[in-house]
Amino acid sequence: MKRRDFMQLLGASSAGTVLSTAAPFTAAAKVIANETAVLQADVVIAGGGLGGVAAALACLRNGFTVVLTEVTDWLGGQLTSQGVPPDEHPWIETHGAPQSYRELRNRIRDHYRQYYPLTEKARNNPQLNPGNGAVSRLCHEPAVAETVIRQLLMPFCSNGQLVILTEHSAVKATVTGARVTSVTVKDEKNRKQCLLKSDYFIDATELGDLLLLTGTAYITGTESQSQTNELHAPVVPDARNNQAFTMCFAMDYIEGADHTIARPADYAFWRNYTPALQPAWPGKLLSLQYAQPQTLQPKDLGFAPDGSATGSLLNLWNYRRIIDRKNFKDGFYKGDISIVNWPQNDYIPGNIVDVTPQVFRKQVEQAKQLSLSLFYWLQTEAPRPGGGKGWPGLRLRNDVMGTADGLAKYPYIRESRRIKAQFTVLEEHVGREQRASVTGTNKQKAADFFDSVGVGYYHIDLHPSSRGNNYIDFPSLPFQIPLGALLPVKMENIFPANKNIGTTHITNGCYRLHPVEWSIGEAVGLLLVFAKAQGVLPATVRKDRELLKKFQEFIRSQGVETHWPE
Repeated sequence: MKRRDFMQLLGASSAGTVLSTAAPFTAAAKVIANETAVLQADVVIAGGGLGGVAAALACLRNGFTVVLTEVTDWLGGQLTSQGVPPDEHPWIETHGAPQSYRELRNRIRDHYRQYYPLTEKARNNPQLNPGNGAVSRLCHEPAVAETVIRQLLMPFCSNGQLVILTEHSAVKATVTGARVTSVTVKDEKNRKQCLLKSDYFIDATELGDLLLLTGTAYITGTESQSQTNELHAPVVPDARNNQAFTMCFAMDYIEGADHTIARPADYAFWRNYTPALQPAWPGKLLSLQYAQPQTLQPKDLGFAPDGSATGSLLNLWNYRRIIDRKNFKDGFYKGDISIVNWPQNDYIPGNIVDVTPQVFRKQVEQAKQLSLSLFYWLQTEAPRPGGGKGWPGLRLRNDVMGTADGLAKYPYIRESRRIKAQFTVLEEHVGREQRASVTGTNKQKAADFFDSVGVGYYHIDLHPSSRGNNYIDFPSLPFQIPLGALLPVKMENIFPANKNIGTTHITNGCYRLHPVEWSIGEAVGLLLVFAKAQGVLPATVRKDRELLKKFQEFIRSQGVETHWPE
């Protein structure tokens, strides 16, 4: 659709229906007789996480019109509404991700330099880490990332290329043959619906919602060794065996204060809960001990929010700390701010993939009770390094999470529906041990995909699962993202842009992290731009080697890396 036609559609209604819930991202839409609004664009993207945002930006800068929907009121997914500082590889500052992802990271740092009273040392640090957290080189506040993402998208809202529908969820889809023709979304506030039409649809939702609604073939849970020949796959497949999810929260610590919350309703249950896992968990979940992921041996942890030493033990306070007060002028912060996404609040007992909305809500509520119980335990019973119990000065930072209860807006979801793809990434392609056995050499190199459209790296990191598996955590290799994993086996115009690509349960463990999700989204967005310009179906780009070569040249010209340097 041409931009002027899109603008005419947006201005067609004298009723002036406002579809976006967050100014200035507002637009009027054509309204039909039954009061269902209709929007049509070059591409409809369901899901405003990192993959959805990256896909939108790729399309927008190449002239497409876009409708982007998001179930929460924040864009950014795991980086923002889920409250997870970026999990990244060691080389992220210079390579191993698209240029646009590093631009996002640079803008986040610049936001702190422009608006926060940093010390001179912190301000002049080119690799500023606001929280100095151990998990990432860029531990920062979720709201800052959300602000920067909005700023990146704002020009395209202003010129009419982009409509953002926050607090909207997909409820229905229309499919003709192998093509999706429309998706209906519902405003979670006023329950009104909007019909979205397009030639292309991108599923960037956290659970692969559009795959279910459109009948796109998908799988869930664990595949068996006989199905995938993966070293770490189980003997028996289990479609309901998915990784734990987590309700993250933010907290700070005020020495001498008492911010003890009311005892959570389910505290007695969680205080005595021991995960039923194989191999066994070392004891109660609410403790400063867990199963070391690589060895599954009991491992002690430390916790000291006042900055006191925890000896050789990892201080959980520092692990995902997003504000280190020493980076800012004296007195600006009363204490540090830290995010809790720990083994102790991984919700293990229940599954949220392919369940009814009622079951989803129930599991999320129980996971919230776990996180609140962990917080209460830290306030009242956690052992202190110097003796004594509890840290009553811990305070839930609901303002940091943008919620009334202090918990994240949405669960941190590690696993979703995955498309049955034209190509599926297996452990033999990216796992260090199995790769060596397949190639017959110890040369440390992942599979070289002829259709690579991006790169990424993270160790294969599977958290305890809903059906009783303990951690599965082992080394991988710097890998490529094959285009075939982004193409469904049958459908012609719907594509994944989150954790729903063609991986297995095992390889999802290294393809699910922040920069890889962004890379997937950008590759999908650019694929649609290129296919439309060539007048072909997106799947044809992979089939035609000459077209594929041109496409890879195109995406590299847009700042996408398709190979790791030797």
